[in-house]
Amino acid sequence: MLKAERSKSNYRMYSEQAIYDLKFIEECKKIHLPLEEIKRKLDINKSNSLKSAEVEKHVDEVTKQIQQLRTEISAILPLLEQLEDQQKSDLSKKLTKESSALMQSVLSLTS
Repeated sequence: MLKAERSKSNYRMYSEQAIYDLKFIEECKKIHLPLEEIKRKLDINKSNSLKSAEVEKHVDEVTKQIQQLRTEISAILPLLEQLEDQQKSDLSKKLTKESSALMQSVLSLTS
């Protein structure tokens, strides 16, 4: 997915855009997107002429991901309620501020 130029000594050299793309790929892998989907998303990001159908499809995919997260969070909440106070405290230390805020945002979308 990434193109590299070669130095005289045959080392790969990547552009700033390639580094950005690599970070994007890593983020997509963290949420378990298949490589075909990651490539499609990269192509959309690089495209200068987006079609409304592509944007619609992207919005639909993000909406499905939000629904999946909502389902997973809904399944987790009852389990959290069953934890003892110490376990809740230990778990909250593992959650980042961003992940806690994201969970709250997703839950607010479901209300």
